[in-house]
Amino acid sequence: MSKLLPDLNPHQELAILARTLWREGYDDHLAGHITYRQGDGTLLCNPWLLLWEEIRPEDVIRIDLEGNLLEGTWPVPLGIPLHLALHRVRPDVTVAVHNHPRFGTVWADLQRIPTCHDQSSALGGGRLALVDEYGGPVNDPDSAARAVAAMGDADLALLSNHGVFVLGSSIRAAHQRAVALEQRCRTAWHVAAVGEGRPLPEPARSFFERHDGNGFAGFWEAMARRELRFDPTLLDAATADTR
Repeated sequence: MSKLLPDLNPHQELAILARTLWREGYDDHLAGHITYRQGDGTLLCNPWLLLWEEIRPEDVIRIDLEGNLLEGTWPVPLGIPLHLALHRVRPDVTVAVHNHPRFGTVWADLQRIPTCHDQSSALGGGRLALVDEYGGPVNDPDSAARAVAAMGDADLALLSNHGVFVLGSSIRAAHQRAVALEQRCRTAWHVAAVGEGRPLPEPARSFFERHDGNGFAGFWEAMARRELRFDPTLLDAATADTR
């Protein structure tokens, strides 16, 4: 069988993740941060000042757990304290995604966890929490730390009056969870507009919740290939493997 995707280094993976999620509704202008923990404890991160849809591998920056810029020429995102607080206490998290997607943010503003109605909305697995800790923007370290503490060991969170926070053990897992979360929020909104609907029944609901987001073989690759079709030059300037 032919390879589903070319070999990618971490900078390329992060850039493609940002672009794929932009198309899934994670597109609130300059808002949003992705961090990708590396083996040496540093974090790759999208830079401030660029839209997720325009990020290229060579734009990805590297920071330490204090938020200091170690590699790259773009500034560090303003809201990075949320990610720093998370990575300090959650060694199980490799990739963290924060943004303000339309339907996820609606439910966060409602301070309600949307019902999971269908398989596609559940495919990312993990536990979704509501975090009502908005005492100030997450560029404030104290506010960021409170939000992370309130999240506990959850895998996804609706941040009240703010947006969403999605965690994963890999790029694939974070991508699947982020896509499924927004789909869950969108579907629940439309179902509620018609009536109550039927929640995904047991044992299917618990079966999907136990998944770590890595199980849908081919999904990440398919969405990554789509980005490479949209921009065939995306991998040209950063071909060195930095792992």
